[in-house]
Amino acid sequence: MRVWRACRELGIATVAVHSEADKNAMHVQLCDQSVCIGPAPAAKSYLHIPAIISAAEITGADAIHPGYGFLSENARFAEIVEAHGITFIGPRPSQIRLMGDKIAAKTAAKSVGIPVVPGTPGGVGQEDDALIAAEDIGYPVLVKAAAGGGGRGMKVARSSDELRQAFSTARREARAAFGDDSVYLERYLDRPRHIEIQIAADTHGNVIHLGERDCSLQRRHQKIWEEAPSPVIDAAARDKIGDVVCTALRQLGYRGVGTIEFLYQDGEFFFIEMNTRLQVEHPVTEMVTGVDLVREQILIAQGETLSRRQEDIALQGHSIEVRVNAENALTYAPSPGKITQFHAPGGLGVRFDSAIYAGYSVPPHYDSLIGKLIVTADNRRAAIARLQRALGEISVTGIETNLPLFNDLARDSDIIAGDYTIHWLERFLAAKRAALGMA
Repeated sequence: MRVWRACRELGIATVAVHSEADKNAMHVQLCDQSVCIGPAPAAKSYLHIPAIISAAEITGADAIHPGYGFLSENARFAEIVEAHGITFIGPRPSQIRLMGDKIAAKTAAKSVGIPVVPGTPGGVGQEDDALIAAEDIGYPVLVKAAAGGGGRGMKVARSSDELRQAFSTARREARAAFGDDSVYLERYLDRPRHIEIQIAADTHGNVIHLGERDCSLQRRHQKIWEEAPSPVIDAAARDKIGDVVCTALRQLGYRGVGTIEFLYQDGEFFFIEMNTRLQVEHPVTEMVTGVDLVREQILIAQGETLSRRQEDIALQGHSIEVRVNAENALTYAPSPGKITQFHAPGGLGVRFDSAIYAGYSVPPHYDSLIGKLIVTADNRRAAIARLQRALGEISVTGIETNLPLFNDLARDSDIIAGDYTIHWLERFLAAKRAALGMA
């Protein structure tokens, strides 16, 4: 739906591809054409490259926008798209491949001056090598899958005994999730914020940053509350890291939009990874900068120059996004099913990005995200007040959602004060489960 809206405003006709499970999805109803590309399992539809290419060819599509899931960061897919004379709305395949390998990405980032978390320069294949490296880095350490994401293949070790266990477990999880058991070690920061810098780069050498997003409220390494700007980053720090990132990506010849993710602690930024796609949380950046990031992606793919220069970017106000998931707020258990009633919040400074409607059945096959509630106001305290009001207005019945959690968070003193790290939410949820006698 987000891509459809940008295309509609640009006067670009659209084709929706969908699985059998998504035949009633809103984008299927609104696009100019639609093509079913397979049955419900993603491997037979949304991850089935021949079906997607066939859909593009039979409809005469000029370009493919990969969205922000499934094949959006698959370099081979981008190569195949371009080999068929179709424009891939995203970075070059080589750039996707480079940043998709966490070890290679870290090496590349370090080579162009982006600060990185201390860790091993490459993959670690043997337990003894991991133990030696950990002594050099200093405990606690984080064992991470080289091809990983979403928290899979990621384990913390605070001692050599814990590292032995974490090393084997992380490799096993990485092999199962990604088909690649390569892991590496880096220092584990105990109280960091998750800060990411949004960038846009055209094919004419222009690179700009659009400020930062704070995505520190996470459960199972998955973000659920994001905001721009961060409560803990001032203008000087923003300009400094933004300049570093732009200079680095200009050196790498990057094309498209992208996000550099950092851990931030004690005034220092440490590179985690780069996402070579649109981020789920991109709306908060759009709301404080006035830049339509999807429109920008499309224009870059057409070979046009960026619509803004760095001096044109000025952050106005404060924006918060919460991810509305079809799941139990405390156990994370998915809650697919039919939405019996739905009412979207509205009013000044309220945006709800979603494709749900009353009578829509949330399928059990895909991610539990069903909507994004975004609020914007003159300052952070006003944005939280607006979020509290919008949460009291939204209604989704027939399925479980995590909306009750956001009602709690929007009124918590730590959240209101902006005093939290990436570990805060897990502890908050554990305390609530314990109070209710839940495991």
